[in-house]
Amino acid sequence: MVRLSQKPSVRNNMAASGRHVGHCIQRNGRFVINNFEQLWGHRNFGWTSALRQQAIETNKESTENIVIPRKKTWSKEAVLEALASTVSRDPTAYHYQFQDDPYLSPRTSNEFKLYFLSQESGRSAAKYFINSNPKLFAKDFADPHIPCLMPETVSLRLEEVSEEALKERINLRKVSAAVDMYDQLVQAGTAVSMETTHDLLDLICLYGDRDPDQDGITEPQETESGEGGKSRRIKLRRALDFLKATWKENNNAERIFNLLPEKDTRCYSALIRGMVKHEAYAKAFSLYTDMLNNRLTADVHIFNALILAAPRVREDYNEKWDLITELLTQMNQQKVQPTLMTFNNVLRALRRCGSLARTKALQTLTEMKAVGIAPSLASFNNVLGIFYRPGFSGQNNTNILQEIVSELDEKSFTCQDPDDVLFFTSAIKICLDCKDLELGYKINHLVEVGENWRMLGDPYQQSIYYGRFFNLLCLMENIDEVLKWYKQLIPSLYYPNALGLKELLQALDTDSRLDLLPCIWKDIRSVGHDNKLDLVEEVLTLMARDKHSPEVQESFAECALDIKKVFEGDRGRSGLEWSTPSLSHITSLLLRANMTEQAWEMLQLFKSNNRVPSVELLDNFLSALLSDGFPQRAVDLVQLSAAFCLPETPKLAKRTLTEFNLNEEQRAILSELESAGESSD
Repeated sequence: MVRLSQKPSVRNNMAASGRHVGHCIQRNGRFVINNFEQLWGHRNFGWTSALRQQAIETNKESTENIVIPRKKTWSKEAVLEALASTVSRDPTAYHYQFQDDPYLSPRTSNEFKLYFLSQESGRSAAKYFINSNPKLFAKDFADPHIPCLMPETVSLRLEEVSEEALKERINLRKVSAAVDMYDQLVQAGTAVSMETTHDLLDLICLYGDRDPDQDGITEPQETESGEGGKSRRIKLRRALDFLKATWKENNNAERIFNLLPEKDTRCYSALIRGMVKHEAYAKAFSLYTDMLNNRLTADVHIFNALILAAPRVREDYNEKWDLITELLTQMNQQKVQPTLMTFNNVLRALRRCGSLARTKALQTLTEMKAVGIAPSLASFNNVLGIFYRPGFSGQNNTNILQEIVSELDEKSFTCQDPDDVLFFTSAIKICLDCKDLELGYKINHLVEVGENWRMLGDPYQQSIYYGRFFNLLCLMENIDEVLKWYKQLIPSLYYPNALGLKELLQALDTDSRLDLLPCIWKDIRSVGHDNKLDLVEEVLTLMARDKHSPEVQESFAECALDIKKVFEGDRGRSGLEWSTPSLSHITSLLLRANMTEQAWEMLQLFKSNNRVPSVELLDNFLSALLSDGFPQRAVDLVQLSAAFCLPETPKLAKRTLTEFNLNEEQRAILSELESAGESSD
């Protein structure tokens, strides 16, 4: 009984003690949290009382109003762009567009052109087959989706006479088919909406009332074979190009325009722009006058086209500028806001206004800034074209370019005008002509900002830019810097031409670094310029001009033997034509490296190629034979001189008799040659 009465008391005591422990934990927990908050608030994180107050208010606001931030939407290319930003250009590798097949990576400028054109041709052919057979390429494997890789609709699907069929033909750029469909709609009495009519006029005027080549692929035509047929094809193509650049009288665009019951500004705009594009300048101004007589207001596209055509309808420079000013005044009166293309066309037109253009160009730039339009690279390219002309002092042109570069410093550009890609090429040409190295560095730094390298244009224009920049370095920079840039630019960005390599050779000569000539010759071989006779002879001339240390002379001799292979023809190519300087230089280089046997083989090439060695070369050869102790070879040398009928043969024979240890037979031969030469004299 006692035990039974004790168990409940134990449970009660345990429950009481549990409640007591719980109260203690709760009280101590609040104490710890309060002390921790105070301790955290007084930690030395540089917080001031004002910051703590601001944090308290922020916490109060956050507890009252919870604002969920908007979801950040990333583009599908964001990861690729982030990865690409971590990789820099490898100067030792070829351009990335040639890395699909390393075996076929171009190593010469000719291979580069062939590869690039082949790649473009293959791309066009692939696009043609895809568009011709869209059902076979319907599945899209690309992620993210790449629209340009998917088939385009190039075949007509709507055959019934309707406005939708007309729109389809307009979208597919079927000029003749669109005109026929429009005529059928008009004959059927079906009204065509004004918007569709605008699109049709735009299409006809853009292509000059002709069907364009679809993706650059034309239908094959039967032509005559042989050179005559090729010449006739070239002439035919030029004639077609000429016809494409003209505006036909009373073409379909004019016919449809005249049939319209109501003509608005958009209709006039299409025809005026088409006339200017296809060089019917006077007709464009006549149509503009007709539009004004009908009390219509022109749009900005009409003014842009007429400003560009203004210099073509006036002869005097002042008259040209007066017409441009009149058009700008009419823009202001008609409350038409100018665009970047408006001012760029003014600058383009000023390039045909002679000396008047210089002051007007600066006024145009000032006006652009006044109306809040930032000039593009094309604007500055036109300014350079105005100021940089033959006859003007180079210093003034450099000053203008320096001001432009200072204004563009550290800016990144996007293409806003088709002529934007011409600025850097024109700018570096001015630096090269004026020999301004510092300004050239600034321009190249501007190219490297962001993605400004895209403003260099196509690969051909890029090669022009880097070629001029490299030529400027060779002219003005020390050889160490030139070689540093040489390694950075070649072959990843630039394939040097023969002129650039000549400039490099001159830079080596100027800084007395001719010991690097064998290395440069290997590069000349690798880029395929070893078939340029003048370049090869320049290398030989520099190596043979002066004497150097034995190590350098040995490397020169090895290089000379490699050049000899080029003249004889190797790598499946025909050899170069031997000249007297080439034979003499290679022979001299071999003699200086004590390669007498190879030098003697070179002497035999003089006779086989109908070339005559110089007396100085024979004297040097005789000295080399004397040091080597080859008396018989010396006798053969004098006999070779006699075979060339050189007047110095008796002197060579006398010297050989005096300086060499000869036997009786050799002395008899030389004595006869000596006496024969003296008797002939």
